[in-house]
Amino acid sequence: MDRPHRPEGTRTPCSPGYSAATAYTTDPNGQHADAPTADAAAHTPARDADHPRTEQRDPVTDIRTDTCSTIQLVKHNAHDADVIWAARVSTIGNRSLDDVDADPQASAGLINYLMRDRHGSPFEHTSLTFFIETPILVVREFVRHRVGWSYNETSGRYRNLDPVFYTPPPERPLVQVGRPGRYQFEEGTPEQHDLVTRTLTDTYTHAYNAYRTLLDAGVAREVARAALPVGLYTSMYATCNARSLMHYLSLRTHDDRAAVPSSPQWEIARVADQMEAAWAELMPLTHDAFNRHGRIAP
Repeated sequence: MDRPHRPEGTRTPCSPGYSAATAYTTDPNGQHADAPTADAAAHTPARDADHPRTEQRDPVTDIRTDTCSTIQLVKHNAHDADVIWAARVSTIGNRSLDDVDADPQASAGLINYLMRDRHGSPFEHTSLTFFIETPILVVREFVRHRVGWSYNETSGRYRNLDPVFYTPPPERPLVQVGRPGRYQFEEGTPEQHDLVTRTLTDTYTHAYNAYRTLLDAGVAREVARAALPVGLYTSMYATCNARSLMHYLSLRTHDDRAAVPSSPQWEIARVADQMEAAWAELMPLTHDAFNRHGRIAP
């Protein structure tokens, strides 16, 4: 099982509301305090679409806004070879143990055959665990994927929730055109983007103040959290296997190679793109076969 190294006691620099590039406050004299160190920058995880974190602080409530999601592959046991030996037990029994350390390049044709003819179970002998920081609105779509997935999410019952909220970045399409089931999205005007940002920020400010008022009055966390909107950032671990990940990618990405086109929500597609990039590095033969056969999970 492979794990990334993280120095003991360090905090993930790119968690919502914190960025190695922008996470600092300004003192009354206009000087930046709490500036990030070079070591913190070295541990910054991937960002969606190379979009820099744009954090803003409300001077009264200290709410923070962000425009993207953060994905980290925290552990994995996922290799093309895992698919090969799992498949070969069907025909050679215990001699398949000899393939555990075999070069998967020599058996690329077997992976292609399994994908083409949709023999899916060998792809389940893998595991990937992601740490995801994203708005609640994304998680509500994410957890629709149940088979082959396990989740654990930050609990608003057991901790106070941080005031970090989502605002769409400028490149996020805003205008829906067409009828239900056959619509598409178009770019918004600068005025629309400004309106969205101001309206959401005002809403978040009011909601978080209400949340804090309830907590300060002694109301239980599990009740007070009802005041918070789905633009609030949350964090979770999501564990899957290669087969369940391919099914997720077939629905949550838009790709011209897909035999069955999908039009996912913009925000979850940015999350899915990052997850696919991490998986493709681990299982390049499987990823290539997935693309060549229409991005349909076997």
